[in-house]
Amino acid sequence: MSQSLAEDRADVITRIDPTNLLWVALALAVMVVAIEGKSLWFLNFVHVMAGVLWTGIDLFMGFVVGPILSRVSLSTRRAIVCRLMPKMLFLMPTLSIITGTAGYFLAVRVGFLALSYPAFWWVVAALGIITILTVQGLGLLLPLNLSVYFELRKPEPDGARIGRLMRIYVRGVAFQGSLQVAIIVVMARFAVGL
Repeated sequence: MSQSLAEDRADVITRIDPTNLLWVALALAVMVVAIEGKSLWFLNFVHVMAGVLWTGIDLFMGFVVGPILSRVSLSTRRAIVCRLMPKMLFLMPTLSIITGTAGYFLAVRVGFLALSYPAFWWVVAALGIITILTVQGLGLLLPLNLSVYFELRKPEPDGARIGRLMRIYVRGVAFQGSLQVAIIVVMARFAVGL
């Protein structure tokens, strides 16, 4: 029985693979090429694609996966988080950094930072929302995810601690999802003209 439990545990836990940093480096290199290149279309594409992926994953995690995880058994939560977190650790910070950075350089190139008020309030809104999203994602959600992941990797995880962390995470991701909807509204305004 003990050997079966050890095999199950080994099957559930996925290690954080540092070779994923190669994919991160490649994505960041594409962003740099877009920023340094002359193609406005490519810079816009990189910004929009990273933003769509970031927003879609945030909304899915916040409104679908998060509430499900908060209501399943510890063994199920362990299996899901231990497989999901090692990938999300690299994916979400990369998408958030690319979206904000490419968006800033796109705004500079298009001339949005030179707008006068009241149109400039839309720029302020976009910069404010993206700043909150990035700081909350990197400063709150990422550490929470890592805490849950490392707790679940322990031979005897503390279910109460995981429950507390997951409640904070679900609230944080719901707020993140709300801000993602707000940034979509702002970006739609940019798309039709200020």
